[in-house]
Amino acid sequence: MNETQLEDFEARIRARLDELAAHSALGTEAQAVVELDQQTVGRLSRMDALQNQAMAKAQQANRDIETRRLSVDLTRIKDGEFGYCEDCGEEIPVGRLNLDPAASKCVSCASG
Repeated sequence: MNETQLEDFEARIRARLDELAAHSALGTEAQAVVELDQQTVGRLSRMDALQNQAMAKAQQANRDIETRRLSVDLTRIKDGEFGYCEDCGEEIPVGRLNLDPAASKCVSCASG
């Protein structure tokens, strides 16, 4: 992988991290405690609010996982290890990295 490709991956990773941070900020309100005041909210509305809260928390958990994976990739870029399989050390094809820049294993090791 050449230096230009590496810089492109780093820029894409940083842009995705910024996007995830923005989505996390928007999702904070949806994860707030649901008020169970029966006089202001009906039973079905409370159930709907609880379901929405659970979905928002699950989405945040997924964003947290992706953020950690991408942060590890920035470290791998810095250390010169990005683009190499963490198991066998072989170079990961650029096409695979284009689909998922956080891929840390080659196809053989990922499927085995």
